[in-house]
Amino acid sequence: MCNLYSMTSNPQAIREIAKVLEDRTGNLQPLPEIYPNTMAPVVRNGTNGRELVMARWGMPTPPGYLKGHKVDRGVTNIRNPTSTWWKRWEGVAHRCLVPLTAFSEPERLPDGKSRPVWFARSDGEPLAFFAGIWCRWTSVRKLADGETTDDLFGFLTTEANREVGAIHPKAMPVILTQSDELDVWMNAPAEEALRLQRPLLDGLLVRVEVLRSLE
Repeated sequence: MCNLYSMTSNPQAIREIAKVLEDRTGNLQPLPEIYPNTMAPVVRNGTNGRELVMARWGMPTPPGYLKGHKVDRGVTNIRNPTSTWWKRWEGVAHRCLVPLTAFSEPERLPDGKSRPVWFARSDGEPLAFFAGIWCRWTSVRKLADGETTDDLFGFLTTEANREVGAIHPKAMPVILTQSDELDVWMNAPAEEALRLQRPLLDGLLVRVEVLRSLE
């Protein structure tokens, strides 16, 4: 599961590539390490076109998994978007693009510990997008804050390609790199949009040993 990624590209690049008409993020700074339940930029369909906003990473957890828990930290990765719980958010009003410059998967070491292994585009282009969904939800995300209403997001996963599979065989995020893919995800009917839930082709990602080399 991808539970750590980075977004160090500049807002202008996001706006141009994702065809954003309104930027509501303010002074968006580079985010070299984005963890679950923290704020990050997403592009969604707004009243006047696509807008760039900040949202909290982690969609609402299905109620059955919250029994005995006082806090809902959210679901970051979504494998089956057509299930009963997720299907309510499959329409274009709830789809989003999540900009990234790199993402990590945990590598298990011989001593039982793990370390993050980072991946970025192999073509030298810094920016890509996760195929995401978002919603507005009232819940307890942090015990100290009590009940809050937040814009939440998560992104789809699929089978791993060659590069990611060498570290994490089970899954990888759905990553969009082409302009037509972005448009399909944001505009097309669900049946067509969900065809994008597929691995990035082998060879299109490269392992990056040190995250700061991306900055």
